[in-house]
Amino acid sequence: MHATQRPILALLILLLLEAALVISWSAGFVGTRFAVSHAPIFLVLFWRNLTSGLILLPFAFFIGPRLELKEIAAQMLFGALGMGAYLASFALALDQGVPTGLVALIADMLPLAVAVLSWPMLGHVLTPRQWLGSALGVAGVVIASAASLSLAAVPLWAYGLPVAGTLCFALATLLHKRSTAARASVVQSLAIQCLSAAAIFSVFAAHEGSLAPIMDASFIGGILWLVFVATYASWSLYLVALRKSSPARVTAVLYLSPPVTMIWAWIMFAEPLSWAMAAGLGVSLLGIMIMTRDGKTVSD
Repeated sequence: MHATQRPILALLILLLLEAALVISWSAGFVGTRFAVSHAPIFLVLFWRNLTSGLILLPFAFFIGPRLELKEIAAQMLFGALGMGAYLASFALALDQGVPTGLVALIADMLPLAVAVLSWPMLGHVLTPRQWLGSALGVAGVVIASAASLSLAAVPLWAYGLPVAGTLCFALATLLHKRSTAARASVVQSLAIQCLSAAAIFSVFAAHEGSLAPIMDASFIGGILWLVFVATYASWSLYLVALRKSSPARVTAVLYLSPPVTMIWAWIMFAEPLSWAMAAGLGVSLLGIMIMTRDGKTVSD
């Protein structure tokens, strides 16, 4: 292959990877919205992660390097933050009635969270362009949130759940990027992280009532969707993209999932759409575009 064609091919592969990531990531919000309407929230999260981890566990012993104890501990921390706290936050928000598209919009403010946390953790100072983009991103969320407040009776504190989860996910992203545990294979990472999150969710699911699965088609179908699409597809694509690109670019790409999620929620659950929500989404997307134009976004 000619040398000048290699960067073009690499960019095309990256774009296809990112498109698949956006679609599968949106499926996680929709699948969770469906599942929590048929079963207790932590029971859903427990069986999603337990099933995902147990299926991957045998492969984790053969695919990837032999991991040291400190690397396994690091992956457990990533699982607690990036799967445990993050998944619980937006699932609880959905359970409280926060519109699915708005949860996706708040949860996908990762570029802002990563940029803010990069300063104390990596010494990356925000440029004026990034400050402007961040301000627009927050303004868009405020506009969309104000619209949703008039569409549903939701407790105000529920809107803070995706914000807290997003900060936890951003922290996990930065820790993963700088950690030596990044040498673990995708299968190893997912297996350890899923099982770690399942252990956390088991405590809350037991408190809700029982760890036994609900033997009906809706529960089983929802869990399978969350395992194979929202976990295996989305998280594998996320980890692969993170290794081929920078945290800023990957998290910015994920910000394209809210409009996809809003359309899915409108079709599947008849959740209302409004011009104000669309305007808020547009303002936020503009802010993210401005922020991610500044500086290098793809690693060598």
